[in-house]
Amino acid sequence: MLRHFPKAGVAYSHRKRDYFIAGFTFFCVAICLLSDATAGIEKQNALGVCGWVFLIGLLLGENKEIRVQVAIAVAFATIGEHFASPFMGGYTYRYHNVPAYVPPGHGMVYLTAVALARSGLFQTYAREIAAFVVLVCGAWSFWGISGLSEQGDWVGALLFVVFLIYLFKGRSPMVYLAAFFITTWLELIGTAVGTWKWASIDPVLHLPQGNPPSGVAAWYCLVDAVALGGAPRVLAFAKTLGGRWRARADKRAWQGASSE
Repeated sequence: MLRHFPKAGVAYSHRKRDYFIAGFTFFCVAICLLSDATAGIEKQNALGVCGWVFLIGLLLGENKEIRVQVAIAVAFATIGEHFASPFMGGYTYRYHNVPAYVPPGHGMVYLTAVALARSGLFQTYAREIAAFVVLVCGAWSFWGISGLSEQGDWVGALLFVVFLIYLFKGRSPMVYLAAFFITTWLELIGTAVGTWKWASIDPVLHLPQGNPPSGVAAWYCLVDAVALGGAPRVLAFAKTLGGRWRARADKRAWQGASSE
């Protein structure tokens, strides 16, 4: 079950950049969501511009593979947002839209999960962090179906099971663990201040769900999995296209030289 976890007893190095990305994103998420709680569309758009500037700035220090992963995460998550919110009504933003800051925000959230996953802290204490997350999220899910909560959360319990599958069967468990912290942070703040609200009954499963669902990190893990799995394919495709383009350019140059 732990074959994809980092090896225990190894002295992993700490990079200040990883902790800066995480701290900066946690701070920006809080400020953005608190600001949006009473913001108009114009302010939402301004927050979106800031989000893109911050995301691009953070990506300047990353390699090509991470940049492609972030691009895939942004594209996939944005499509998912429009499907799940305005179309399906699984959750609803204040203006029944997808705010402009959401796409770059997904990029920053994904990059934070990657940064924390590779950090010395998560690499060194992977098993302890996993135990903490499973216990906390498990207790949260049990509370949601115990009858003690004001709003039942059977969807959250199902998502928690899905999250466990990602965590113990997936190839990138540290990314999923890190995703739990940043996504729980943003979901608790966003729903608390009314930036968005989850439907009390899931429109697909027709089961009660919390606001937010306890296992909501599983949805973000899906975004992470698509980004991690899609990046190598995109890079390989781009490399193939680049090779063909160079071959054609060389052929045209040779034919031009021959005609002269």
